[in-house]
Amino acid sequence: MKISMSAVVKIIQPDGVFDGPKGSQFRQEISKLVDNGANLVLLDFQDVSFMDSSGLGAVVLSLKTVRAAGGQLFVCSLNDQIRMLFELTSMDRVFEIFANREEFKKAMKSNKEIH
Repeated sequence: MKISMSAVVKIIQPDGVFDGPKGSQFRQEISKLVDNGANLVLLDFQDVSFMDSSGLGAVVLSLKTVRAAGGQLFVCSLNDQIRMLFELTSMDRVFEIFANREEFKKAMKSNKEIH
């Protein structure tokens, strides 16, 4: 899928420990963004120190919400612990992961094919 110039990009930057309670709040935020027309969502985990399985579950459910609305969800700035969690659960094959926000912006500017 090519990125259209009219794409509505929203960036969410959670912080601290990303666990069940924070994940629930996060899913509500994703639903609101999708309801308001966001079709590209970037999750920037730069300020997240730790993610547990509940947090990962919230991210996966959010991906389903965004995809059901015809949008795309990307992640960036994973620390070693979160990257390992994504790899152990094979979520690194499900999500398109960028090193940081700049890499995501470069991909958007070049209008490169993003799956």
